[in-house]
Amino acid sequence: MSGPEQEEQQRAWEEGGPERLYVITSGRNLPDRQSRLDMVTLIVSRGEAGPGMQPELAAVVRICDYPLSVAEISAYLHLPVSVIILLLTDLLASGHVEARASVLTQSLPDVELLEAVMHGLQNL
Repeated sequence: MSGPEQEEQQRAWEEGGPERLYVITSGRNLPDRQSRLDMVTLIVSRGEAGPGMQPELAAVVRICDYPLSVAEISAYLHLPVSVIILLLTDLLASGHVEARASVLTQSLPDVELLEAVMHGLQNL
């Protein structure tokens, strides 16, 4: 392999080429169990990154010392959201991070309350 070909291959690896993503996710394309994570789910670390931890997993644990959304983690680490969700599923299972519902999801009014208000207004 010549110099330019090797440089191109190295750049593809660093920029998130399919080979790198395959290695990061251990070849998985779906979480082992049903994931409840979406792009606005907030993630926060529950401890420190352990020795011998995969670099991408350790990076997630380090940057989540305050709540970050899945989309923000994806942007900071320059990895697709699908890969981040796989990594977060592993970290949730091991107890390294905690998932919290986003503020938007928590603050939505109850559907039954909205229906009652709507019926009350219609009866006026």
